[in-house]
Amino acid sequence: MTDTVLELTKVTKRFGDFTAVDHLSFTLTKGKILGFLGPNGAGKTTTLRMMLGILPPDEGTISVLGRDITKVRERIGYLPEERGLYRRMRADAAIAYIATLKGMKRADALACARKLLLNFGLGEFARVRIEGLSKGMAQKVQLLAAVVHDPEFVILDEPFSGLDPVNQSEMEQFVRNLAGEGKTIIFSTHTMQQAERLCDGIVVIAKGRKLFDGTLDGARALFPRRARVGADADLSFLRNVPGVVAAAAPSNGQANWTLDMAEGADGRAVLAACFEKGVPLTHFDLAPPSLHDIFVSLVETAA
Repeated sequence: MTDTVLELTKVTKRFGDFTAVDHLSFTLTKGKILGFLGPNGAGKTTTLRMMLGILPPDEGTISVLGRDITKVRERIGYLPEERGLYRRMRADAAIAYIATLKGMKRADALACARKLLLNFGLGEFARVRIEGLSKGMAQKVQLLAAVVHDPEFVILDEPFSGLDPVNQSEMEQFVRNLAGEGKTIIFSTHTMQQAERLCDGIVVIAKGRKLFDGTLDGARALFPRRARVGADADLSFLRNVPGVVAAAAPSNGQANWTLDMAEGADGRAVLAACFEKGVPLTHFDLAPPSLHDIFVSLVETAA
């Protein structure tokens, strides 16, 4: 029995002369969280809609849970980017309605909806209409509607969009819990910090083409470690320090110089050079590149 939950093979989608997705291939295995990343217009939502069978691919194949999507719809949960709850329905009824569309009996769906709301800290709002909920609460209700039928595979399109930090943190924990239950999750996001905290792997696309497919550690290995150095002085002399591959002066309101370090360089030569010059530092840190840095570099290189 295969652990592959999702497999795209050379999937292409065109709208007239415009190619939205261009020979895209990747796989996702059971119990993993995959971040599906790309700039606006990269083809992420089009790809998710093809996974769901909303749009047919023009070329290539998509396998979900080892079968054609039309055979496994009830085993999939989907949170669309465009929120679409009926505003005059109660929270519990809105969740239960989606569950019945997935094959659950009305009474079972309503009981399950109320239990989910209670577990998510929204029990007292079960009978409140959607229009009476805050944006964060309504978004949580829609997320619960996506998983009320206990799907094996969950697709989330911008699940954290517009949420405050507290609600984002609660939603992140909910996603982790889903993965802990053995569910497989793919989510599209523009928020790199969330993808960095949540994901087992990432796929980065731009202009419909895949730029990277692998783990965060694998992505970091493609780029140099970076040191950030701050001082009330000109640090251009650091460009000539052994182990420094490139040095960028502060810009756009930044306070620190950014140094790209050679593989194996630990920063001690930078500190020694500053000491020899008599330059007191206000800041120094050395860390792997962030997912934000990796994402920007990949997309800019592709452009």
